[in-house]
Amino acid sequence: MSQARVVILGIYVTDLAFRADRMPLIGETIAGSAFAMGPGGKGSNQAVAAARAGADVVFCTRLGNDAFGEIAQKTWAAEGITARATVLDGVATGAAHIFVDDRTGMNAIIVAPGAAGTMSAADVDAIEADIAAAQVFVTQLEQPVAAARRGLEVARRHGVTTVFNPAPAMPLPDDIFPLCDYVTPNETEAAALTGIEIRNADDARRAAGILLEKGAGAVIVTLGEGGALLHSRSQSMHVPAFQCGPVVETAGAGDGFTGGFAAALARGADPVAAMRFGCALAGISVTRPGTAPSMPSLSEVNEVLDGALTSRCGPVEK
Repeated sequence: MSQARVVILGIYVTDLAFRADRMPLIGETIAGSAFAMGPGGKGSNQAVAAARAGADVVFCTRLGNDAFGEIAQKTWAAEGITARATVLDGVATGAAHIFVDDRTGMNAIIVAPGAAGTMSAADVDAIEADIAAAQVFVTQLEQPVAAARRGLEVARRHGVTTVFNPAPAMPLPDDIFPLCDYVTPNETEAAALTGIEIRNADDARRAAGILLEKGAGAVIVTLGEGGALLHSRSQSMHVPAFQCGPVVETAGAGDGFTGGFAAALARGADPVAAMRFGCALAGISVTRPGTAPSMPSLSEVNEVLDGALTSRCGPVEK
């Protein structure tokens, strides 16, 4: 498979992950079982996932002139990611508090974007040449909506496939959806955007239909251990999840899916094949701690897809 370019606009934060058997109550202090610090942020995680999946990745963000910003730069250099990162004095690099349930691996996250929260349309205009040369453009909502919208507009102007991950969930103007070839919410985000509680694939299909009516080209609702549902005007396909071992942490799974999906699309995969690739990548990532550090290599994902690990890893119908 040939390498192809993916441009991602988003934020970097340093993840501060705490493991415990439950969340503390307000005013309560509890003992945790472990702590870890590492690179994170939805955009940066997606960039790492796409790069490890074989894509030529350009990542655009803003950082503070501090130790967390240095971690970001070292992370991208180690992954071969081309960074378009404006460094600001007097503003901290973002950070995220991640609670991980020891029993289930499920998580709850608070993100403070820091310097990346000051991003604007000007950041996108500065990388227009990168976007124009890409096969796929990806953005989310941890940075200001105005920056995300400009990215989608520029990509659309240059005929670049657009992937919009509407996370975290927030009210959005309907006119953003016609800029999106693919919208990739999870169950919570799809419910927030449409008012439909997502309990199964049929609910996801109904929610996706509402987003299609708003102008999205296609909608992919990620369903956690239920896999993912692709719904467009021409097809509706459920791709099951891959179980690759005991679940350790789920915090990076959604970003892994989006980064893997984008990388596969950029190589010319059809949407269903790209979804399977993203599901396999996410299935591996949840067996490992961390967000960006949990992302697997291209060879690991291909082994899963080729059936070489079927004794311990394969699609599971839900």
